[in-house]
Amino acid sequence: MTSRAFRLLLALLFFVSLTTGVRAQATSEKMVSPPKSQTLKVSEKTKAARAANKSRIDQQKALALSLLVSLANDARSYPDQKLRARTLGQVADALWAADADQGRALFRKAWDAAEFADQETARLVAEERATQQQGDPKRPFALVARPDLRAEVLRLAARRDRVLGEEFLDKLKDARTRETTGADSPLPIGAPQTPAATRQRLALASQLMDTDVDRALQFAEPVLGTITSEGLDFLSTLREKNVAAADQRYARMLAIAEADLNSDANTISLLASYLFTPHLFITFGPEGGQQASQTGPPAPAAAVTPEFRAAFFRTAGLVLLRPSAAREQDRSTSGAPGKYAVIKRLLPLFEQYAAKEVVDQLRGELAVISQGSDRQARETDDGDDDFPVQRGITPDRPAADVEKALLDRIDRAKTAAERDAIYLQLATRTAQKGDMRARDFTEKIDDSEMRKQARPYVDMTLAFSAVGKKDTGNALTLAAKGDLSHIQRVWLLTEVARALPPATSDRALELVAEAAVEARRIDGSDSDRPRALVAVANAFLALDRPRAWETMLEVVKASNSVAGFNGEDGRLMMRLQTPNMTSMRSNTIDEFNLPGVFKTLSQENATQAIELARSFEGEAPRATALIAVARALLSEKAK
Repeated sequence: MTSRAFRLLLALLFFVSLTTGVRAQATSEKMVSPPKSQTLKVSEKTKAARAANKSRIDQQKALALSLLVSLANDARSYPDQKLRARTLGQVADALWAADADQGRALFRKAWDAAEFADQETARLVAEERATQQQGDPKRPFALVARPDLRAEVLRLAARRDRVLGEEFLDKLKDARTRETTGADSPLPIGAPQTPAATRQRLALASQLMDTDVDRALQFAEPVLGTITSEGLDFLSTLREKNVAAADQRYARMLAIAEADLNSDANTISLLASYLFTPHLFITFGPEGGQQASQTGPPAPAAAVTPEFRAAFFRTAGLVLLRPSAAREQDRSTSGAPGKYAVIKRLLPLFEQYAAKEVVDQLRGELAVISQGSDRQARETDDGDDDFPVQRGITPDRPAADVEKALLDRIDRAKTAAERDAIYLQLATRTAQKGDMRARDFTEKIDDSEMRKQARPYVDMTLAFSAVGKKDTGNALTLAAKGDLSHIQRVWLLTEVARALPPATSDRALELVAEAAVEARRIDGSDSDRPRALVAVANAFLALDRPRAWETMLEVVKASNSVAGFNGEDGRLMMRLQTPNMTSMRSNTIDEFNLPGVFKTLSQENATQAIELARSFEGEAPRATALIAVARALLSEKAK
């Protein structure tokens, strides 16, 4: 056989083999394919299931709307104006997609109630302040933040309807003007004062940022032509979502600052924040004092082009090198001492990014100011341990160095009161860093009353730090030995249980059960008892759903036995007061509130959740729970 014939034979055999394989595959596919009649049956079952699911969802939405309308009718007659405002506002928000006209009408009724509620709040705040000061207007005081009902209604309405939001914003502006007319409290000195209307508009825009960036920018735009800390803070947040939009408006601020003869050192200090210390603002007063404001966690410097950064330094150099007016004619917010401090603060940045000629001119300006008759300028060089002049610009002093400096001061202290103040500072500083030695520093305070007040403050500060770091070891130590209240211990135990890995669910259940025992130790007439039990129920949701339902029955019983529990505004308070200072910290705790737990329970059994919500005798917790159920039903989508 020739080679050509051999190749032809191989090709023929390959073709026959391939044809056979294809036929076999076709036969196999034909054998596994379902009959056409069976395919039609499956399709019909799927359609029927989808139709049934859609019908169920429609029924649930109808039920939710019925709940909301009924609740709105009830809320119109609530004697508590705060509850009336909140309920009507939240019902309006939940109803909006189904009936915008009714939602708009309810928002207006909510606003009317909120005005009355805020007036009562202002009266209570004034009384509390007077009580704490006891006739001495210079006595330090700390006030618990109370809900601003008009701001709450405004936020909900603006998210739904910009025109309605503008209407409420104008009303709020007029009301704030009337409320502050004739006020005898002097304004703080040291920073450009932001008009109240501007603050309100930017606060609203910042609240809208999480859900609707475009709507937030629409509300903020009218006041972004003015350089304020609130406006720059808004732009820093906006930059996290839309770099181009934020940078464009910041560039416009630079141009405004350069052209405005009223721009001063504090203007430049505020503008520097956007590029180098986002959300941290430091300004300086004409008497040498400083004000620091941090609206969020420390953030890295903005990543910008060299050209964009150079525009800032050009504007900053022009403003800072303007001739200073004589002290008696100086109308700037900073004065000479503040200008000296701002230049001192920003000089490391100029040295890094600006031309040497500008740096030399600024050093010369520092020398001129420091040689003046006002010694206060030189006294702002280093600031104090807590608020150094170059905070955020240069690295902070190591914690060990600060601690050593404080310990050295103890050795030089001349009185027991001075030593106690230093030990208290050491205790609070180390507690904020989660260092358990803070408890040792607390025990070294000689004054028994001060030590008694410091213990719970320090222990709870350590608890917050341990939870934030997921340090379950220290958290459990504090839960067992810390000077904590019952509700603080409940919160700590449930947070630790939530942080444990799934493999240790048995241990998590033990901790939640321990928290339940702790919650039941709270007096039956204390509104903290139902709050603590809600936290327990929330913890049980992920571990043992039947026990969550059982605990909620206990919540209802506890709620019906006390006054003051509304199912919202859950928080933990920490307070430390000494003759020279008052410190108060308030942390919102969502796990103490009803909406989260009712949302989850209604997804499992809406009918049972509604019955549970209606068993609250108090109007406030019942309204809160029913709104949560309705929102959950309206949010469920057809599958």
